[in-house]
Amino acid sequence: MNKLLCMRFIACVILFALGVPALVAQAPKPRVFLINASALIHEKQHPNTDLLKLVRKDADAALQTPPLTITVKTKTPPSGDKHDYMSMARYWWPNPNTKDHLPYVRHDGLSNPEIKGITDHELLDRVAASSRALALGWYLTGDERYAAHATLLLRTFFLDKATAMNPNLEFAQYVAGVNTGRGTGVLDARGLSIAVDAVGMLAGSKSWTPEDQAALQHWFGEYYTWLTTSKNGKEEAAAANNHGSWYAVQAASIAMFLSKTDDAQKIAERVRDQRIPSQFDAQGMQKYELARTNSFSYSAFNLDALTNLAAIVAPTGIDLYKPVKPGAPGILTGVDALLPYDAQHPWPHDQISKGKEDSLCPALIRTAAHTQDAKYAEAERRFDCKQTAVTLLESPTRSN
Repeated sequence: MNKLLCMRFIACVILFALGVPALVAQAPKPRVFLINASALIHEKQHPNTDLLKLVRKDADAALQTPPLTITVKTKTPPSGDKHDYMSMARYWWPNPNTKDHLPYVRHDGLSNPEIKGITDHELLDRVAASSRALALGWYLTGDERYAAHATLLLRTFFLDKATAMNPNLEFAQYVAGVNTGRGTGVLDARGLSIAVDAVGMLAGSKSWTPEDQAALQHWFGEYYTWLTTSKNGKEEAAAANNHGSWYAVQAASIAMFLSKTDDAQKIAERVRDQRIPSQFDAQGMQKYELARTNSFSYSAFNLDALTNLAAIVAPTGIDLYKPVKPGAPGILTGVDALLPYDAQHPWPHDQISKGKEDSLCPALIRTAAHTQDAKYAEAERRFDCKQTAVTLLESPTRSN
């Protein structure tokens, strides 16, 4: 046996003696940005029975999701191509003062049931959530059924020529009689960051091939170009309220997926240095969200975006929970401002949709995990926040 073979033999013997956990520890971290990669690896090495039950339950339910495509819609976008995403503006209604009811008029906080006639938004969200549940199921259990079905959903929605969505949102949230699509429609695709995590967990499965990976990276590359250069994309990037925050979530997660880490860092710096200081006052109230008829819900929604973004950009070395200047208001100030207003303590501003106190839970759960501050853990119980498999894996401290 020559020297090189002998060294390899000795190395194999040492690894075998150390056992499977040592082998797993050497595996590369999954490329996920909302779920915490370290928490995933820890759970894979040290399975928690209760968490695995939640994971299997979600994955088994997602197995029932059929392949979905936006090409089934009955309405056709102005482009004439049903592969183009399309949706109606939620809060815009037929005009009672004109014979043809055009142009539509806005009633903030009141959803027009007509939006249900176009299901592109619903289908995108369902594919993203189901594929992530399945990918997580495969990653933690090794059950290839989950990976195979996640692959089917992703291929059908994004890759197969006959059924794939075109990588743009030109016709999202159109207002009848006013436009064919708006920058605010970019919000519809916030679920793409969830799909990115699904792909990151599928790597290594038999079902998700290198060709699939390359094709989806190409799709997201084209979408990222549209997102960052189109009129609609630029309008949403400039939005001062929650729309701009959710744009940053999309852009940063896709940038990380495409290995454009410098882009993600620049997004994080702009949010830390400009967006957050402009959104929160000294007490943590959010002036752009207080202007809405559902001001508590939208304040919580913006915090949901910012805490998601904090997780995505953490690998760049930027902690969005820390304000740009010591003592300046920020994410934690914003969460603290909403903490007094649970179901027993009414919100003193406009909130026409009642019983929405739990809309704070996504941001509250992440804040509790990040800070390890007992007051946020107590608030989780007070707001009756429900833990899910994903929230338990959003921080490395949750599954230990």
